[in-house]
Amino acid sequence: MRFDVVTLFPGYFVSPLGESLLGRAVESGILEVHLVDLRDFSEDPHRKVDDEPYGGGPGMVLTAPPVFAAVEALRGEPGAPPPHVAFLSPQGRRFDALLAKELAERPRVALVCGRYEGIDERTRTAGLFDAEISLGDFVLSGGEVAALAILEAVSRYLPGVVQAAGSVEADSFEDGLLDYPHFSRPRSFRSLEVPEVLFSGHHENIRRWRREQQLRATLERRPDLLEKAALDEEERALLERLAGGWRSP
Repeated sequence: MRFDVVTLFPGYFVSPLGESLLGRAVESGILEVHLVDLRDFSEDPHRKVDDEPYGGGPGMVLTAPPVFAAVEALRGEPGAPPPHVAFLSPQGRRFDALLAKELAERPRVALVCGRYEGIDERTRTAGLFDAEISLGDFVLSGGEVAALAILEAVSRYLPGVVQAAGSVEADSFEDGLLDYPHFSRPRSFRSLEVPEVLFSGHHENIRRWRREQQLRATLERRPDLLEKAALDEEERALLERLAGGWRSP
């Protein structure tokens, strides 16, 4: 899979793209990341890409011409599949596991990182972007952090990136619930013990215990997820006991 990242700070990505899972995915050729410096598409002699907003107001606005030029250059690249272009913005669709899977199915995705107070609205009204993506209901100084988060989340769904069998499938949100708790050596630490069921060797009991812990954690910490989780009758009954009368929506 190929990512193009349009940014004012390509150096921001150099270290993360050389480390851990992302680094191995890039090195092995599973993931291809092209860093595109937006300033290279500025017609200003000082490579300026921002200006004051019409009508006044605080901050600066990312101007339309270099953004159009960068995106159109990516779309017109000969011999490459057309990119799905997403602008990283607080106004976009909130990024989640479902969206990560959708992006992982595309051969090429371009992420345009915003900066400053905003972007010239004509990039939107002209339909320059195929989508807008938000990392959450908070504001960052730019889209670079969001781009890195998306790169890592999406890459986990690419075959060969995560080596441990079943690791991705067991992650939080994969089945609509939070993950179950994990334990490792030592068995006892500062008077804190590992649950006995994990030493039982009874795989079905362990599975049931882990599922109960998933339901408990989701109910206590993210009850909103239960509205969309696919639960069977046994799990719904267990939730009713845990919540003292909880009912499936």
